[in-house]
Amino acid sequence: MVFGHNSNIKYGAHTFHVQTEDRGETHALIDTTVYYQGRVLHRRTNNYLDLLPLNEDSLQALKMRVDDQHHTVLEEIRSGELPLVVPSETEKGSVRTETAHEAHAVAHAENPKVEHPAAQIAETRKLSLELLNARSWLVGKQATLHVAVQMEGGSPVQDVTVCAEVEGSEVAAVHSSRTGATGRATITFDMPKLTGGEAALVIRLEDGNGCAPLRYALRAKPRVPAV
Repeated sequence: MVFGHNSNIKYGAHTFHVQTEDRGETHALIDTTVYYQGRVLHRRTNNYLDLLPLNEDSLQALKMRVDDQHHTVLEEIRSGELPLVVPSETEKGSVRTETAHEAHAVAHAENPKVEHPAAQIAETRKLSLELLNARSWLVGKQATLHVAVQMEGGSPVQDVTVCAEVEGSEVAAVHSSRTGATGRATITFDMPKLTGGEAALVIRLEDGNGCAPLRYALRAKPRVPAV
């Protein structure tokens, strides 16, 4: 089981996205990343080697550590204790120019070796989107989506936003998360009430990026008449 959280928090005039995820037993790391408009401003990583191998008790301890680390970062942002340097408009423009130049150079290289995820996406735009827990993403009313984004050849794609929404629900809402170094993201939300008809869970990349969305048909549970 992989735990994680995604939160948007406003401090001053800026809104930051905070993502915390368990990297799995192979890495035994709890990774928290703070984003501002797609740029990484802060990263905090702690290991949980002392909890391995995971069992029922240590899983609960791991969940508490993930929760604590996520909420600690949120509180540090909220209180101003965590210094976050927001890039100026000039710096943003400079970054965009460099990325465009790199993509142009790669396109004209004889044997290009693409290393920048943004350049990869711009160059090929052939991505795949996969729901890793398609059979177990809904437990009770809690939806937990473990999603992977890869290039056509299987390379993970980092720092792209994955969105999920439930069409045909009483209240429309879009939930999102950004992929980490492994190309994976976790999106959690409370399942809304369905209005019936053609309800569906739709998972997509924020700007498309040439990737077809995933769509899963949903059915509202029939009401049991009172006796």
